[in-house]
Amino acid sequence: MKKIKKIFFGFIFFFFISTAGSNAKNPPASFADLADELMPSVVNISTTQTIKTQANPFPFQFPPGSPFGEMFKEFDKPTERKATSLGSGFIIKKNGTIITNNHVIANAEDIIVRVNNKEYQAKVIGADPYSDIAVLKIESSENFKIVEFGNSDKSRVGDWVVAIGNPFGLGGTVTSGIISARNRDINLTRYDDFIQTDASINQGNSGGPLFNLEGDVIGINTAIISPSGASSGIGFAIPANYASTIIDQLIKFGETKRGWLGVRIQEVTKEIASVANLDEPRGAFIGGVSEGSPAEKGGMKSGDIVLEFDGQKIKTMRNLPKVVANTPPNKRVGLKVWRDKKTITLKLTLGRMESAKEFKKQ
Repeated sequence: MKKIKKIFFGFIFFFFISTAGSNAKNPPASFADLADELMPSVVNISTTQTIKTQANPFPFQFPPGSPFGEMFKEFDKPTERKATSLGSGFIIKKNGTIITNNHVIANAEDIIVRVNNKEYQAKVIGADPYSDIAVLKIESSENFKIVEFGNSDKSRVGDWVVAIGNPFGLGGTVTSGIISARNRDINLTRYDDFIQTDASINQGNSGGPLFNLEGDVIGINTAIISPSGASSGIGFAIPANYASTIIDQLIKFGETKRGWLGVRIQEVTKEIASVANLDEPRGAFIGGVSEGSPAEKGGMKSGDIVLEFDGQKIKTMRNLPKVVANTPPNKRVGLKVWRDKKTITLKLTLGRMESAKEFKKQ
């Protein structure tokens, strides 16, 4: 009887493993057809900028009034040199509208875009350093092949992805991998919410697309974590759904229009939660309120803990800047705030971040 039981359980175990294997999605046999379809819409970007340096040939400075200072001043004149950088991008409109990273084209004096072995001049339509997104336009009347954004919210950890770009100037490079994680915050931008992937991403991939297997762009490849500077299997892409909001504003206005609250925030620690009699560390602690800000006008105070903003729960301090920035200026919003050991509701009208004094000082 024991022998029968062992055989029976062994059969169940084998059947379970076999069934699980048959239900799992097999990796694609090849990405060749997908690459052929998408490659014409991915571009290589080369930029040129002038860098000024102060060239002092001496390992010391002459004291003020020294005759040697006047004698050798010609050697201390600023020098200029041309620097080039490489990146990637992708075309989203037939008229040659391109998406890339802001850091790819920042301070560029000349932008050359290479599409299907042909080079074009490009100009900046709009750029946003806070999200690291830029929109370019090819200066040509030709029609170009485009790619479209997919719904990045539907992407799941474990999904296959494909990256196409220009690593180290090697245009048309295709790599593949999976989504390793979502909602990554690596303190790179104010609004980090990255898709993490193990698809090989290197210098020069910045601004290039991350595709799902349907050929939709679900992310903009932006950063890697690597001690050597080369791919280590930890790459990050800006999610398409977030990027689309910024891109629409850059195309329409040439700039972003973000909501602004006017508060200084910090993490809700266990100690703060205990003193405030809050059940657990959550929300965003208000460390200060700017004078004349929407927050002050709406009745917010230092020591408040924001638990909910415009219907969205604030789980951590880093959540609040993201949801505020994604809310249009002048919108009337409701907040749930923990104050004096109870939840209260406040109503206020958001300002525009780009118009705030704090923003202009940066």
